[in-house]
Amino acid sequence: MKKIFIINGGQNFAHSGGKFNQTVTDWTIEYLTNSKQFEVKTTDIKQEVDLDEEVEKFVWADVVVYHTPVWWFQLPNLFKKYIDDVFTAGHQKGIYKNDGRTRTNPDINYGTGGLLHGRKYMLTTSWNAPATAFTLPGEFFEETTVDEGVMFGFHKMNKFVGMEKLDGFHFHDVEKGATAENIGIFKVNYTNHLEQIFKTL
Repeated sequence: MKKIFIINGGQNFAHSGGKFNQTVTDWTIEYLTNSKQFEVKTTDIKQEVDLDEEVEKFVWADVVVYHTPVWWFQLPNLFKKYIDDVFTAGHQKGIYKNDGRTRTNPDINYGTGGLLHGRKYMLTTSWNAPATAFTLPGEFFEETTVDEGVMFGFHKMNKFVGMEKLDGFHFHDVEKGATAENIGIFKVNYTNHLEQIFKTL
C-alpha cells in the first residue's frame, strides 16, 4: 500500500479565505481513500505543527502532494515558513544531509545531498491568472509555463532533497472563474489527472 502525504498550503489572508485549496485537498483525500490502495497522512499549514512529526511524514511518504495558491508569484507566507522550518529541522534527520559538495572539490555536485531519494512529489497550484496568460504571445508570463517559471525554484527545492517530480496540475482563473459549473469541471479534470498519475505508481 503506497503512503501519501498531502499538504494543504492555503491560508486565510486579505481577500483569500483558503477555501479552494481546502476543496482541492478534500478531492485528493476522497480519490485516494475511495481507491483503497493508499495510506494517507495530511497537514494543514494553518494549524500548529510539531516539526519533528512533519519531518517524519516526509520520510514516511512514498509520495508528497503539495496544494498551494500562488500569491504575488510566490508561495503564501505560512507555507513558505512551514517548508523553511520543516526542511531545516530535517537536516541529518532524513530530509537532507548537506548540499552534496565536498570541501576538497566544492565546485561540483551541489544539490546532491538529499535523503528523500525514492520518493516522488506532485504539485498543484491555483491562480487568479487565466491559462492563456502563460501561453499566448505578448501576454504576461511571456509563454513560460508555471513549472518553468514561477515554480522553478520550488521544483529545485524538491530535487535538492532527493525527490522526483510527478506531473502536477494547475488551476487557473480561480477567482473570476469560480462558478459552480467551473468548479465541477475542475474536479472532473483533476480527478482524471489523479487517476493517470496514481495508476502508474
